[in-house]
Amino acid sequence: MPRTFIFLLIGLFFGTGFGFLLAATSGAELEGHDHGADSAVHDHAAHQHESGESHDHDALTESGTPAPTLALKVHPDGPQSRNLELVVENFTFDPEGVNGPHVPGHGHAHVYLNGVKLARAYGRWQQLHALPKGRHELRVTLNANDHSVLAVDGEPIAAELELVIE
Repeated sequence: MPRTFIFLLIGLFFGTGFGFLLAATSGAELEGHDHGADSAVHDHAAHQHESGESHDHDALTESGTPAPTLALKVHPDGPQSRNLELVVENFTFDPEGVNGPHVPGHGHAHVYLNGVKLARAYGRWQQLHALPKGRHELRVTLNANDHSVLAVDGEPIAAELELVIE
């Protein structure tokens, strides 16, 4: 029994070392995310997408006519969670078209809490889960398939509201 345990420890030691060596020679970097108090709020806008392209989430794309409209409704879903309803007109949520070219009247939405992007919305409903207590600014933009913000006469199509979690 003690001999088996010693061989197990030796195997774990060398296996771990070999794994780190293999990762280092393949160019892997040991990085992580900050999992502090605000770990539920993470800005994915800075990441690259699967195709290796990064998108300019601040660029504006004129929406065309008829111009889409956006309004927000918040529905209770537990003490610190809410269901967000995106009320749109002249707009089609188009998850199949994401990362593709702009198609007038098609796209998705970006949901921000206190200025930090929470998620993309590919439909009318988005759940906001386990929100921190306090006052929050909720902002949603309508975005083209290429992730640029849809606009009318240079003004982003967006809706904002203050959300209070007690």
